[in-house]
Amino acid sequence: MTQYEPEPSGWAVGGVLFAGAIMIMVGIFQGIAGIAAIADDAFYVVTPNYVFDLDPTAWGWIHLLLGILVALAGFFLIAGRVWAGMVAIALATLSAVANFFLIPYYPFWSILIIALDVWVIWAVTRPGVYRAPA
Repeated sequence: MTQYEPEPSGWAVGGVLFAGAIMIMVGIFQGIAGIAAIADDAFYVVTPNYVFDLDPTAWGWIHLLLGILVALAGFFLIAGRVWAGMVAIALATLSAVANFFLIPYYPFWSILIIALDVWVIWAVTRPGVYRAPA
């Protein structure tokens, strides 16, 4: 007796492809933001009395490395790798947390990236997107 396995929804597959494209775009943008902070410490305006007082160069390296990883995970997500879904969830979570700490420096940008990261997590966790190989 064979078990019927329904085809994944077109909406779910499209959502994952869009999530992969968003991850590539967010990764590139985070990399650019990281390079800007590494190249010029004065690029980001540091607010006084902020609890998490890190050097902008340190934030730059964090965002550059995270951006590279997020973009790579986006490529693998589009390629249909099942493990890329788990990596995408983990990296989108890290990206959202990193951008939460960046809110005092670039509030609109940080909130936009957090919203996109939450959307990526939502899209990747939709049921019926990934199936076990036959």
